[in-house]
Amino acid sequence: MVKGRKGTKVKDKWRIKKWVIVKAPSTFGANPIGYVPITDESKALKRVVQTTLFDILHDDPQQYSIKLYFQIESISGDVAQTILKGHEYSREYLRSMVRRGSSSVRLIKTYLTKDQALVSVQIVVFTQGRINTSRKHAIRSLIDEVLTKRSAELSYSQFAQEAVLGKLSSDIYTPAKKISHIRHIGISKTKLLRKPTIEVDEDVIPLGSVMHKDDEQLDVSEGQEMVMEEVYAPSAESS
Repeated sequence: MVKGRKGTKVKDKWRIKKWVIVKAPSTFGANPIGYVPITDESKALKRVVQTTLFDILHDDPQQYSIKLYFQIESISGDVAQTILKGHEYSREYLRSMVRRGSSSVRLIKTYLTKDQALVSVQIVVFTQGRINTSRKHAIRSLIDEVLTKRSAELSYSQFAQEAVLGKLSSDIYTPAKKISHIRHIGISKTKLLRKPTIEVDEDVIPLGSVMHKDDEQLDVSEGQEMVMEEVYAPSAESS
């Protein structure tokens, strides 16, 4: 206890707090991503903890530009389990990678996953040169077709993993390069609008296996810049 001016005892709020370990979901390695102090477990639920993809994978320094937001779902003892609330790329990285002489194609749409989660997805495409409106429309239609199909096949946790790690972008790139010369395709942001409402059977894919670069993934990566737009930045206390 701490004494007040008139000798009254004042509670030291930091002394009554306990620290819990915040863990990423299994699809992102289930490793600790931070520590938070709490006084009431019920009030700590829905708190959002921010980290970067590099802090999880420790692979490529460029991954510092990928921000991940994990929301606390449950607390057991001193461990908090989370769900991915969303991800985005940093504004600074965006500005440093913008180049002239190419067209950009953007699509913002919500998709329903196999377990009935509703996800807002933003995709950006940069071509090697200028393209006309009809090709832009064709690329948008292709993106929508691929993501509609894939989201219906995947649970939210699988969809989130493939969106963040670039698997969905690779699925789009292969047919999109037949429409135009593509410099970059990327999912610039995801945001979970509604959590999964039903349980489905799912195979948890090891984090490392999703990061392998097959022939098509190498085509996406060679000679391109990752150009994204920052539009979602909740504070650590937001839900």
